[in-house]
Amino acid sequence: MDLSGVLFFPVTPFTAEGAPAEGVLAEHLERGVAHGPGAVFAACGTGEFSALSQAEHALVTRVAVAATAGRAPVFSGAGGPLGAALAQARAAREAGADGLLLMPPYLAQGSKAGFLAYVTAVAAELPVIVYQRGSVVLDPADVVELARVPGVVGLKDGLGDIDRFQRTVLAVRREIGTGFTFFNGLPTAELTMPAYRGLGVSLYSSAVFAFAPEIALAYYAGDERLLTEFYAPLVELRSKAPGYAVALVKAGLRLRGLDAGPVRAPLTDLTPEHEAELDALLKHGLSLVQA
Repeated sequence: MDLSGVLFFPVTPFTAEGAPAEGVLAEHLERGVAHGPGAVFAACGTGEFSALSQAEHALVTRVAVAATAGRAPVFSGAGGPLGAALAQARAAREAGADGLLLMPPYLAQGSKAGFLAYVTAVAAELPVIVYQRGSVVLDPADVVELARVPGVVGLKDGLGDIDRFQRTVLAVRREIGTGFTFFNGLPTAELTMPAYRGLGVSLYSSAVFAFAPEIALAYYAGDERLLTEFYAPLVELRSKAPGYAVALVKAGLRLRGLDAGPVRAPLTDLTPEHEAELDALLKHGLSLVQA
């Protein structure tokens, strides 16, 4: 699958009562898609995949497909127990999604053959990008084997093991060719992109694109000042509490005039002090871009 540009991972907005806010989600998607992302990944990590019911997951995917209206490929999250992953995959297919980002299975850890069977079953429903993180740590030979499975089209790296990833990229390109997609999926991926570009991987997911696409696109275009003056301080702020990777995005949207509601437990929202820090940092980043 040929993807290019910055990858957009929207949040899942919630009402004060805790239900998905469809209208806010549609507006959030419209704002993002207007800036030309390489693809939209709905109901994934930033979209609080692990906190959504099956019905909510299907709803978010339907809204994403409708709001994107063919202007970018749409991927939906899937994962967890095999039965749940298959149900999510079928709902995404029925909604018109183009593919899936396959999260690691929960708790149960089988053999490499078992993981291959898990991925193969889901990839029979829609094209799959495998997410390498947590319990899913793949050797180069494992990825080559996965890349031979019909419907497995890419790997999102959430480990950051540069040596392993370089060997994986080289092995797949040698054995399979250049059609298999790799991208950097670390939190605040922009900070590590100089290293990934050195491996020949230019594609990445951008949480910042979800609330400040102007900054994300300026960095993508080569504004290296943003690494020091925006992204590095953002990572420091993100590290002040577990789960802030999502809470920062929702707070950023609120500061830009779109209330996406709170995060769901077990995540927690930013403290007022940390939101004030984000506000100042966001204003500085935007001033750099506008200047």
